Amino acid sequence: MPRILDRVNEPADLKGLTLSQLEQLAAEIRGEILAIVTANGGHLASSLGVVELTIALHRSFDSPRDKIVWDVGHQTYAHKLLTGRKALFPTIRQYGGLSGFTERSESPHDPFGAGHASTSISAALGMAIARDLALESNHVVAVIGDGAMTGGMAFEALNQAGHLGTSFIVVLNDNGMTISPSVGALSSFFYKLRLYRRYYRAKEEAEQVVTRLPMGPRVWKLGARVKKSFKGLIIPSAFWEELGFVYIGPIDGHDIAELEAAFVQAREYSRRPTLVHVITRKGKGHSPAEEDAVSFHGVPPNQGPKEGSPSYSEVFGKTVLRLARENPRIVAIIAAMREGTGLSMVADKFPKRVFDVGICEQHAVTLAAGLATQGFIPIVAIYSTFLQRALDQIIHDVCLQNLPVILAIDRGGIVGEDGKTHQGAFDLSYLSFIPNMVVASPKNENELQHLVYTAVRANRPFALRYPRGSGLGVPLDAELRELPIGKGEVLRVGKDIAILAIGVTVAPSLEASQRLAEKGIEATVVNARFAKPLDSSLILDLARQTRRLVTVEENALAGGFGSAVLGLLESSTIPDLRVERIGLPDEFVEQGPQGLLRAKYNLDADGIERRVLAAFSELCAHPVMEAGN
Repeated sequence: MPRILDRVNEPADLKGLTLSQLEQLAAEIRGEILAIVTANGGHLASSLGVVELTIALHRSFDSPRDKIVWDVGHQTYAHKLLTGRKALFPTIRQYGGLSGFTERSESPHDPFGAGHASTSISAALGMAIARDLALESNHVVAVIGDGAMTGGMAFEALNQAGHLGTSFIVVLNDNGMTISPSVGALSSFFYKLRLYRRYYRAKEEAEQVVTRLPMGPRVWKLGARVKKSFKGLIIPSAFWEELGFVYIGPIDGHDIAELEAAFVQAREYSRRPTLVHVITRKGKGHSPAEEDAVSFHGVPPNQGPKEGSPSYSEVFGKTVLRLARENPRIVAIIAAMREGTGLSMVADKFPKRVFDVGICEQHAVTLAAGLATQGFIPIVAIYSTFLQRALDQIIHDVCLQNLPVILAIDRGGIVGEDGKTHQGAFDLSYLSFIPNMVVASPKNENELQHLVYTAVRANRPFALRYPRGSGLGVPLDAELRELPIGKGEVLRVGKDIAILAIGVTVAPSLEASQRLAEKGIEATVVNARFAKPLDSSLILDLARQTRRLVTVEENALAGGFGSAVLGLLESSTIPDLRVERIGLPDEFVEQGPQGLLRAKYNLDADGIERRVLAAFSELCAHPVMEAGN
């Protein structure tokens, strides 16, 4: 029997389908998402939860004329299937394939690209204002989750929208989750709104019973004042009305007919901003994902057994737990990433010392600054790509006051299939220019635990950057030790060239040096450890000895570790000094496996060896070259 999905090539193809066909289509979409995500990895639970909502949106609005702006974009797999990308869907998150998020260059049905949360309302409001200025009449819809609604930027946009009174629609997709369960007073507020559905149904049933009794209609009418008071207690929908929005909901997010009716009603409010509150279940239709939406938020590709080495995040979490047991002044702050940052184990043991602020990276950093002023040691664990949202707070609230806040920067460098919105390509650059900041990156998981210990004892702003994925499998020392800040480590000694590597690039640099040795080229390899402060004396000594330096970093070359080394050498008077920098070029790194991307940018052993030989070709004629030294 042919699938209905095979007949849907664009949103217009949905218009003529019956309700039963739409329900079958929803099941087919879920099956397609499950099959592809199981193979490729990706955001599973979030995409499964919005299938009916996606169908209803495309039935009710005329995309791409009407603009549908998805917050974050990780839940748009059904949207991609319905907007002409069905044939390419098996390539999602693959190198050269479809993005796992919205992407303007992919389709006119993606009016705004996103991989970070809380941006949709601002973007949609901008589109609605542009529509009005151009005297056009299309609809603009922002679809935002309750987790993303915790971000301050979302409320800045709501405030402006209510003030302007601009006509557009906000669809609040409420599933009680960010990646971890949603937290905070706003989450409690949404829970009260969810109660409204139960209250409303109970009220209808009670009215039917009471009005059939003798004097029933009169009794029901006399009770109106009591009903209104009760409703006011449990239905805080007036919040949205005070912001200037028409409120519709809550709506069953898995009932296509009910969703369409709500969207028709929202379209009728053409002179005011409108919020449609939709209740969905994350992971809908796949029992394991429904029962454990956290684990099934993002799933890895099916590649057989997992590696045996612990991840950097896991080592970080265990180290923080160990130190927290010893020092009651240590607290941790996370931004909706309890499990991803490895700090769930700390939260389980010390729930009053771990603070999940939701998707509020700016608040997380300044909250930490406040704690630091009172003698606590706050560790703020945030992915690299999200920490850049808090740059002003790092500068103004932490470093300007020289407060001992530790920034634990997970997913530094190339992260892989999540693509250009998530690559941690800029942290060494945007942190190293800030006065008072220490910026460190470990060569392996063992050094990570020692750097965490060092950061706790440093009593100054300290950024610790480490990669996504499993460690190298090195043994972990039983005793933690403090590492000297600003001092590198010489791992191999050679007279021909010096390779200065930092973080995840140390291991391939060491391997490349061994391959070069087989060609008669002896390289010194340095584990720099610190992008700031640099080990100036070591770098200058090596520059004088070899006159040939190579810097290697998994970070943008602009403003990164190599740039800092060049800045140091600029004031030196070393003659005939040559420097080759290896890192990420001035472009956004696309999606793809970490190994493939590292090879593409010459950040693996082969690439480092190749770049050295190309930059210093005279080294290939080693005996002749020696006379020049």
